[in-house]
Amino acid sequence: MDIIPAIDLLDGKCVRLYQGDYNQAEVFSDRAVEMAQKWESQGATRLHLVDLDGAKAGKPMNQSTIAEIVETVSIPVQVGGGLRDRASIAELFNLGVSNAIVGTIAVEQPQLVQSLCQEFPQQITIGIDARNGKVATRGWLETSEILAKDLAQQMANQGAAAIIYTDIYRDGTLTGPNLEALRDLAKSLSIPVIASGGISSITDLLSLLALEPQGVTGAILGRSLYANKISLTEAVQAVGNGRLQDVPPQSDFSTFA
Repeated sequence: MDIIPAIDLLDGKCVRLYQGDYNQAEVFSDRAVEMAQKWESQGATRLHLVDLDGAKAGKPMNQSTIAEIVETVSIPVQVGGGLRDRASIAELFNLGVSNAIVGTIAVEQPQLVQSLCQEFPQQITIGIDARNGKVATRGWLETSEILAKDLAQQMANQGAAAIIYTDIYRDGTLTGPNLEALRDLAKSLSIPVIASGGISSITDLLSLLALEPQGVTGAILGRSLYANKISLTEAVQAVGNGRLQDVPPQSDFSTFA
């Protein structure tokens, strides 16, 4: 299982929101690039960047910071936030980003996502952010009537590389991941699921590890790292030591090319 540190960008700074509320943003670093270097030095094999300004504006807003991070670290960087057209996504790939994470257009323009999956195979990841099982869009500012599970299945059929599932009511709360929802989602899909939201302890990570046979192959950590609830180095070691040795791998998503 991959342990993936999150860097949420707001005005070029590294912040964390509480339940997606832009009015409850806590700044953890004025230099997101230095934070990226820190996580790499502590054993991260991938970084998860979210352009919060972009998610709200509907177009990428932190390209210079993203470019600097990609140039500075040697590990893959996946990016989401405000990616609602082909040009924005292509620009990220030109910067060296490994995977683009789309959410709003998966709901509003599914045919575009299908086209992107064909043009950029294994590089389009679907971010599904849910409130009470329904998909939220436009930087979590709106909630659709589409069920997260239904959208995930549709996107898997269209060639998406993976699903990142975030329970908004758990995000930033350190109350633990929604294991039931993750299990149900992963069992219904043939592509990997990455857990996000509420992860607060090594125990939470080991609970997620138990879902690896069902297809939960990664965990994104945010506030738990920044609030020193989890040591990234210890998390990577714990998951490695706790790996279910007798279970065949479900996918090669750990490479996330």
